[in-house]
Amino acid sequence: MSTPNLNADDEQIIAATQKWLEKAVIGLNLCPFAKAVHVKKQVRYVVSSATTPEVLLETLMNELQLLSDTDPEEVDTTLLIHPFVLGDFLDYNEFLDVADAALEDMQLDGELQVASFHPQYQFADTDINDISNFTNRAPYPILHLLREDSIERAVEAFPEASEIFDKNIETMEKLGHDGWDALDVGPAK
Repeated sequence: MSTPNLNADDEQIIAATQKWLEKAVIGLNLCPFAKAVHVKKQVRYVVSSATTPEVLLETLMNELQLLSDTDPEEVDTTLLIHPFVLGDFLDYNEFLDVADAALEDMQLDGELQVASFHPQYQFADTDINDISNFTNRAPYPILHLLREDSIERAVEAFPEASEIFDKNIETMEKLGHDGWDALDVGPAK
């Protein structure tokens, strides 16, 4: 498994993330809602220099508040990329509970939510190299901040939203590890 380039500067980190978004998330249609906000340039990319979960939590709370306070036409979603902290997936996965608690503490649950992407992403009861895990693998650990309203509108426009997960698994199984590696968008098996 390859590891993220921790010597990259913010521009390189964002470029790698945008390449992953364009070639994997949008290109493979893993999220049918991503293309519209990407094309409209409504995705905010933030690279955190945090090296501890505590500093990352502070950054996360600032970004949650900023997203809540910003017009969705300007910024609809935020990708909080944190290459220097929570590189271990189990630590990252535990931090997701902290992120959800922050949403509640800030009284933003029901308005915003946090989705997860990580270079070592692993669904429960899967093998580390199971291709299904790659639906949520990104070049760096990412906390994806989403608006509940945007999700609801997207689901209304895409009535088969409940089938996305199964379709993504099917897509990844057809693509296989060699196909994923050929995309050159992040961690390899």
